[in-house]
Amino acid sequence: MAKINIDGKNYEVDEGQNLLHAVLSLGLDLPYFCWHPALGSVGACRQCAVKQFKDEDDTQGRIVMACMTPVKDGVRISVEDPEARDFRAGIIDSLMTNHPHDCPVCDEGGECHLQDMTVMSGHNYRTYRFNKRTFRNQDLGPFINHEMNRCITCYRCVRFYREYADGKDLNAFASKNHVYFGRHEDGALENEFSGNLVEVCPTGVFTDKTLKKHYSRKWDLTSAPSVCAHCALGCNTLAGERYGSLRRILNRYNGEVNGYFLCDRGRFGYEFVNSDKRVRAIVHKSKGGVESEAATREAALERLQALLAGKNAVGIGSPRASIESNFMLRILVGKDRFYAGVPAAELGLLHKAASILRNGPARTPSLREVEQCDAVLVLGEDVTNTAPRLALSLRQASRVAPRRKAAKLGLASWDDAAMRGATQDERGPFYVAAAGATKLDDIATKAYRGAPDEVARLGFAVAHALNHAAPEVKNLTTEQADLASEIAAALKGAKKPLVVTGTGLGSEAVLEAAANTAWALCGDNPEAGLVVTLPEADSMGVALMDGKPLEEVFDAAGGEGSGPVIILENDLYRRLDAKRVDALLGGGRPVVVLDQLLHETALKADLLLPSGAFAECDGTLVSSEGRAQRFFQVYEPGGDIRQPWEWLRDALDVAERKKIKSLDDITAAAAEAFPALKGMENAAPGAAFRLEKMKVPRASKRFSGRTAMLANIHVSEPKPADDPETPFSRTMEGFPNQPPAALTARFWAPGWNSVQSLNKFQEEVAGPMRGGDPGVRLIEPRAGKRAAWFDNIPGGFKREEGRYFIVRAHHIFGSEELSSLSPAVASRAPSPYVALNPDDLASLGAKDGEDLNVKLNGAGIRLPARPHPALPRGVAALPAGLSGLTGMQLPAPGGIDKVGES
Repeated sequence: MAKINIDGKNYEVDEGQNLLHAVLSLGLDLPYFCWHPALGSVGACRQCAVKQFKDEDDTQGRIVMACMTPVKDGVRISVEDPEARDFRAGIIDSLMTNHPHDCPVCDEGGECHLQDMTVMSGHNYRTYRFNKRTFRNQDLGPFINHEMNRCITCYRCVRFYREYADGKDLNAFASKNHVYFGRHEDGALENEFSGNLVEVCPTGVFTDKTLKKHYSRKWDLTSAPSVCAHCALGCNTLAGERYGSLRRILNRYNGEVNGYFLCDRGRFGYEFVNSDKRVRAIVHKSKGGVESEAATREAALERLQALLAGKNAVGIGSPRASIESNFMLRILVGKDRFYAGVPAAELGLLHKAASILRNGPARTPSLREVEQCDAVLVLGEDVTNTAPRLALSLRQASRVAPRRKAAKLGLASWDDAAMRGATQDERGPFYVAAAGATKLDDIATKAYRGAPDEVARLGFAVAHALNHAAPEVKNLTTEQADLASEIAAALKGAKKPLVVTGTGLGSEAVLEAAANTAWALCGDNPEAGLVVTLPEADSMGVALMDGKPLEEVFDAAGGEGSGPVIILENDLYRRLDAKRVDALLGGGRPVVVLDQLLHETALKADLLLPSGAFAECDGTLVSSEGRAQRFFQVYEPGGDIRQPWEWLRDALDVAERKKIKSLDDITAAAAEAFPALKGMENAAPGAAFRLEKMKVPRASKRFSGRTAMLANIHVSEPKPADDPETPFSRTMEGFPNQPPAALTARFWAPGWNSVQSLNKFQEEVAGPMRGGDPGVRLIEPRAGKRAAWFDNIPGGFKREEGRYFIVRAHHIFGSEELSSLSPAVASRAPSPYVALNPDDLASLGAKDGEDLNVKLNGAGIRLPARPHPALPRGVAALPAGLSGLTGMQLPAPGGIDKVGES
């Protein structure tokens, strides 16, 4: 710790940081623009000027930039010195010379860092009286709106986009007073993290285009803490609502998970909540198959209870539903008739992943810890497309080793300009082994391509090279043996090595190879980590429950006269072959579906009960890290929509309903029923939590128009609805100060209206939230535990003429079910295709774009061909999750030939 003096007061702060970081961590106010906690310092805006004194006797001092001045013991500075204040006021006066002063029409208005800093600097009157510089704005695609005239040239945008996220198509053009931040031509920003420009930009240059379509002033948004529903990483989000529709998603800082940034799928995939494909009314069919709306919720529940009475109902859960909803379905139908909602092959992979993480010695690092790893092996996963936010952390990990070298030159870690000057484009050891090209190949030391079995063999070989007690791999090629030795040496020489794998290739052998590699490292290095990516928001939660594979439901479903098949938030046509699903849903048993989306399975329901989307529900999800996190209902949905666990709870008999009355009861019961879930009840405060006897408000202190919002219905103000399931109120009334991190619904502090106010909520800048980051880790390796090596090493891949091993090609936009129904994301999704190595394509006598017949598991489909040079010969790829390609059991061997040929 260092002792410093600020304006005559003594403080203790961490040495090794800069003064701006220290001042903000102490809760003091100092304006800034170019600095960002995750990006470091470059000293571009000159706005954080303070006066520094040599000692107590120095009364003159000198102006320094706080972001570029290191903290040292005995430093004396003044933030309030008149000369420093005048300097800052002069700087912002200059920065505002060409700003249009269009706050009343700016999308950033009321949540603008520039507004906050102008007030903080005392700039309240424009002095420039001449013509202003004017730029042409660009069309940057469906996510980002561009208004270049508001720019103050802080350079944050290009620093994040190019230097932090490794984007290539956004840059700074021209110079001096004409610097332009944009693309070389109009077009969608290509980087998967472009949406962070909305929060990184301190002005209104880059704003949320999806919000602009249904804009509302930020202070009028009702918000609540949530968790991203679009992959298994568990990124924390803030969901904002107005007039009963979801308007936007913002990043919710969690120091151990997503930090300051989200991926574009997580930020812009929310629009499905407002989709016309939502189920909003109860629908039931008569015996003749005629659809009609049930009159009331009570009537729907009576029918459901009648279907359940004395019958052997079966329940099909879902990895996109909360722990509570899955658990309530299990209680309703009985544990022996509860099915996990995923096919046997996928459920086997989920159980394998959970077993590896729970029973092996390798710990799964959080995303923040991933960023501190200095050597990485990615085995069998295209991380950017399956777990995007992890890819951003891995990009930071690739810079750890070079930055460590630069630190030996005496460079401070926060001095980003100096660090990047010293390291240039150098990267640390980073290896990728996959079935085709991945989006992390651009930072890879080496990239290996092979069929899933070959990828697994390479992983097993690396494990053996690290520890000869691990099983040996026979018949390696010279290339594989040399590469395995190189990777092993790089991982062994690292302080914090990391192995990343996942279920993307559908290969159990790949998971086992990654586990062996991580465990081999743990023998000498307890800092070694293992990350396993999973496909859906609650995949890990499903793995920790005892549901059966989806295929087994066909034997249990019986025939006509049996109890209903109850399907929870699951489109079975995305899971299994359509003929098998048709047989189940048309087999004579009543079909009850609880879902938010009107998909093919919902259309077959005899009773369709509308359930809430993530912003309309409360519940708990378990991330692939094993972190249980609570998400909260942002607003009460209209019509017949209810939370799925509410439908299921109310369908219980009276005796059971007396035991389980509330969400907290369900959470506690699930934690008691499954030892692996013990502790999930502590992920967030329960419904009885109060702060000074008050609830936490969902609406902001500046919320307006409550009486006017329903004036078209009645002139008197209705009583706000109560929320007995959470510690939140549905209004602006409630505890006025900061709640616990898990209940933080917005970032706002006096004088700090933008998301930059986050520093007021942290224990220190870029540190954990006050009171600790949200969530509870349920999976931790046991100290000193040794796991048996996996030894089921596959043989080498052999190519068969006319047959291809077909794998899934995942796409960040289009492969995930919910976000693909969001218009902005859907516009970025590819069309269906089959990808082949150009030599395989030539052997078929086909050309790029020509239709091919793909025969898989007895089914056939016609798709246009795409050449992918990175695919090994004998391997073909079909895009995962796209319309027309769901339900196919992959990976699997299949035949491919030209249209018109047998």
